[in-house]
Amino acid sequence: MSQKQPAIDNQGRREFLKTGGAVTAAFLTSSALAAEAPKSLPALPSNPVTPTAMPTRNLGKTGYKVGIFSLGGQAALEMPNNEAVAVPIIERALDLGVNYIDTSSIYGGPDRWSEQYVGKVMAHRRSQAFLATKTKERTRDGSMRMIEKSLQLLQTDHVDLWQLHDIGTLFDVNEVFAKGGAMEALVEMKGQKVVRHLGLTGHYRPDALMEGIRRYPFDTVLMAMSAADPHHFSFNEALLPLAVERQMGIIGMKVPGRGRLLSNWTPQPLELQAKMWEGMVPAPTPGTLTMREAMYYTLSRPVSTIIIGCDSIAQLEENVHLAREFTPLSDPQAAAIVARAEPVSKPSLFFRFYDRP
Repeated sequence: MSQKQPAIDNQGRREFLKTGGAVTAAFLTSSALAAEAPKSLPALPSNPVTPTAMPTRNLGKTGYKVGIFSLGGQAALEMPNNEAVAVPIIERALDLGVNYIDTSSIYGGPDRWSEQYVGKVMAHRRSQAFLATKTKERTRDGSMRMIEKSLQLLQTDHVDLWQLHDIGTLFDVNEVFAKGGAMEALVEMKGQKVVRHLGLTGHYRPDALMEGIRRYPFDTVLMAMSAADPHHFSFNEALLPLAVERQMGIIGMKVPGRGRLLSNWTPQPLELQAKMWEGMVPAPTPGTLTMREAMYYTLSRPVSTIIIGCDSIAQLEENVHLAREFTPLSDPQAAAIVARAEPVSKPSLFFRFYDRP
């Protein structure tokens, strides 16, 4: 699918792809890049519908007020040849007051369908959404290629948040922080005003994310945060307090556990589940929670927003309605939901049960 060439084609923004630099310079200062950097980024995005559509919270120290429900870049948004479904979901999300859109360079496979669909909307509504994407590459050069293509597909000359995707183990942390690692690219792009803020993401183990946060003052952390979390390798116990202490923007994901936490989820045949993702913890039964309970548990934690992928406009509208009506759970209410999630906690946290380096 051909894409409109974005404004990054101007010489100033293009030069970032050729910029080298030692890791020490990248980490200690961006002054060496200042001569090539644009003087300033555009103003923060502003969706005029958001303040009356749902509660908002600070996205850490970024200065951005984010709606408590945000649109995830998976589900319909990562399916191939699904523009007729995906693009209207994105348009409708902005109409309803969503002001944060999450995507990634790996959503939708090599064709990066998610970024393509989001770009179709950003081409004419860029100023209404805080736009976040990610690099799964662990090297500087690989990540530079990722951001170049992301900007092209997203039809923009900057993103508001660029994140290290899926930091699961200390091996990942050491790779990205090594000389020639992905952190060089992140710091360079922030210095050149190609990206506004930096973050990291993960859903496997808390220790790696905590180590990454200690090594660099990231603006945000995107982490799995559901009612199943306290039962296995909990992110609530130490990672969440650390992120709060650092005043980071905290984005909750995997809120319904890919649907496996929900009582209205229809389990797929176990052989199909095994074929779809080798090693996945099987889910032989429906979940135990409503979408309201799943969302309200996570929103009652100290998060800035939650991202959820939607398969239809109806799902999107339900989630926005729940966000608009949100009231925090009491501690006993939250504890009761956590207890009810326990029987399906392993299938809902399937992403924490893989052997990784």
